[in-house]
Amino acid sequence: MKLNTIKRVGRSDFVNMGPIELRQPIPTQDIEMVDPFILLHHYGPYQIDEDNNPFDLGPHPHRGFEPITFLIQGEQLHRDSLGNESVVKTGDVQWTTAGRGIIHAEGPTKDFVQKGGTLEGIQLWLNLPADKKMIQPNYQHVKNEDFNVIVSKDKKVSIQVIAGSLEGKSGKIATQTSVNAYMIDVEEGGEHQINLQNNHQSLIYLLNGYVTINDEILKKDENQLIEFNQDGDGFSVKGKTKSKLLFLSGMPFNEKVASWGPYVMNNQTEIMEALRDYQMGKMGFLPR
Repeated sequence: MKLNTIKRVGRSDFVNMGPIELRQPIPTQDIEMVDPFILLHHYGPYQIDEDNNPFDLGPHPHRGFEPITFLIQGEQLHRDSLGNESVVKTGDVQWTTAGRGIIHAEGPTKDFVQKGGTLEGIQLWLNLPADKKMIQPNYQHVKNEDFNVIVSKDKKVSIQVIAGSLEGKSGKIATQTSVNAYMIDVEEGGEHQINLQNNHQSLIYLLNGYVTINDEILKKDENQLIEFNQDGDGFSVKGKTKSKLLFLSGMPFNEKVASWGPYVMNNQTEIMEALRDYQMGKMGFLPR
């Protein structure tokens, strides 16, 4: 296997989103986006209880992209204007296609808040190409135990195939564009080589731990993100300690991006139309 060279290494510094402090590896001053991935937030781990629950996001709209949640720890309730309501638990993935417009709300379940616990997850914004920005909205929720998993020869690397495919196993998420998403768990001393599609832009994000990717060290609180060049067949991962990583790759669109708040379109006129359509109720309705 010819290993991909590394284009950029990025940090995952904290930013404030209202009362919530979370890590934002994309976008930063150095990395605007990794087309088609336009935002990556790593929230938590937070200790949630009845006296501390800042992560209860009331109804809000989206248009033009796919907001995705990989829940690492905890329990969240999802509701949306399509009538979906589901409890997302540790290891589950919710993949929302906002398309022409959806209103959703998410936050820790009442039971989880009452008993208290740790909440942690990844919120990813995956762009949609211009010809799919106004498609019908859709919602998918896949449980942790339902994903296909690949285990390395040394039994110390476990790869959950969420979307796309790897080593003959397919993800359970139906995607609008050519995308791969894997959650990778590495034990100390674990080692594996993972194939890449060289027509994709690809990245790997370290949630926790300490690993070597090719010859580059990723360590929490230091460097946590690698963007690869499109010049090889894959990368190697070696665990220095017990670690968890998210791998993402997608076919780039190379289109103009105009974003404002919860909307990601191709120009400012489309943003104004999204604002108007939301005010007129064209994205549906979701009670508090």
